[in-house]
Amino acid sequence: MAVKLRASIGFGFAGENWERAVDFVVEAERLGVDAVWCAEAWGSDAVTPLGYIAARTKSIKLGSGIIQAGTRTPALVGMTAMTLQSISNGRFLLGLGTSGPQVIEGWHGIPFDRPVQRMKEIIDIVRIVQSGERVAYKGRVYELPLPGGEGKAIRSSMGASPHPVTVYLATLGPRSLEMTGAMADGWLGTSFMPEHAEIFFEPMRKGASDAGRSFEAMDLQAGGVVAFGDDIDALIAPRKAGVAFTLGAMGSREHNFYNMAYQRAGYEDLALKVQATWIEGDRAGAASMIPDEIVVQTNLLGNEESVKERIRAYRDCGVTTIRVDPEGKGMAAKLETLGRFMRLLESVNSEAGLSTDARLRDRQSPH
Repeated sequence: MAVKLRASIGFGFAGENWERAVDFVVEAERLGVDAVWCAEAWGSDAVTPLGYIAARTKSIKLGSGIIQAGTRTPALVGMTAMTLQSISNGRFLLGLGTSGPQVIEGWHGIPFDRPVQRMKEIIDIVRIVQSGERVAYKGRVYELPLPGGEGKAIRSSMGASPHPVTVYLATLGPRSLEMTGAMADGWLGTSFMPEHAEIFFEPMRKGASDAGRSFEAMDLQAGGVVAFGDDIDALIAPRKAGVAFTLGAMGSREHNFYNMAYQRAGYEDLALKVQATWIEGDRAGAASMIPDEIVVQTNLLGNEESVKERIRAYRDCGVTTIRVDPEGKGMAAKLETLGRFMRLLESVNSEAGLSTDARLRDRQSPH
């Protein structure tokens, strides 16, 4: 059965005017985009902008994409999630990820220790917080109240959440993907190619099955840059440096989870060579090694028929929401690209006999 697709976008602040940045989200909502995900690396945090966006929007879902596990106490993550749920009338999506040692240890000064177990326990505690029950928990990473201290188990003063927080995990490795299937409502995919979807979906399917959950009920989000043009080579070339950066710089030589994902997709030799070349300082050489097929398979590029074919590829592999980064110089151009994409998405959805609007009304949602 064909999957009826939704669209989501990212939100990242890189020094532009906040008002204009949020105007883009307002227009995306008008175009029918389902969710916006606010990034967190070592610039803007993932939470504060969502309060601003919540005040300017009415229906678009608001996701933390992602809160870095370990940088906040689990109870604070729960407090933040409940607050944003209340502010947005139930539109908040809690996106969590482990990040990596370069950011966690280098930026935050926190040991990158037991990341998968840590994220599991954070989810457990967040769900206790939102339940309105006293928060008493004993895990391998966290124990509440702190043993031997003066603290007592406390209930949230907000009571039980009328809108249970929907949890999305940004995971890449097999163990963390299994945990995603076992615990999460959705997945935020990166380094994803529809042609190699099963390297991600198979572990999640196993985790869901082992936990007695439905993998098919999960919202699976993945995508890439959307750019239109008849000269496909001109669209591919600028993207290669970004892939090389992902393979070479997104982590250390020992812990680059993105690189490992490409290795599992069958690009082991290439991924390791690009990483080594990047680390040696030859950025241009690393970019020149990226084959066209990786750029094509990780993005949505070309004329409208080519982009529609990529939309179908995401649909057919099982993705339920395509997360897109529309290309364009300035907000007007980006909105034009996004509008064209949304029309193509509607066209692909109508091929299965159900429009995007009807699907949004009728699809049973975990939110």
